[in-house]
Amino acid sequence: MRKDFGVQTWLCPMPVLIIGTYNEEGEPDAMNAAWGGVYDYNQIMICLSSHQTTDNIRNKKAFTVSFATKETVTASDYVGIVSFKKEKDKIKKSGLKYEKAAHVDAPLFTDYPLTLECELVEIINEGEGGGNIIAKIVNVSADERIIEDGNINPDKAHFLAFDPIKAEYKEIGATVANAFREGMKLK
Repeated sequence: MRKDFGVQTWLCPMPVLIIGTYNEEGEPDAMNAAWGGVYDYNQIMICLSSHQTTDNIRNKKAFTVSFATKETVTASDYVGIVSFKKEKDKIKKSGLKYEKAAHVDAPLFTDYPLTLECELVEIINEGEGGGNIIAKIVNVSADERIIEDGNINPDKAHFLAFDPIKAEYKEIGATVANAFREGMKLK
């Protein structure tokens, strides 16, 4: 037996993405966004409504995308519920540390172990101040604390996923099978 819930935006799990931008005065801002993912081989798409971040992306044509972790959950949630338009000390209050990204004109928040540096390609389906932000990934940087044998080890990062049904953050957990191999058992 199944139960219908109608139309919901319940893609489970959703990423917990922290979008980093500079405003026109060069002040850093961060926002938590869950509606994002891969768009093409070297591109991502993030669906944003009207935010300071959206304005910053339009103006600077660049931003960073970091992945929230268990260790950054409080700051990550804070930057999602507080607007820079209302709280100019948002980054200071969050406790997040940052430096200028190496490849784009955007802040790189060093508390997050994995960051994509992105350049705006276009905004599609615009309306009410927002739209779908399509961006080219120009660099991926990772903190040494999550690198093992020369590559990123996601298990060391303690990445979060957003559960839109319960409005909870969940730590991404145990491996259950090897992708592209498990199904081979049925061939």
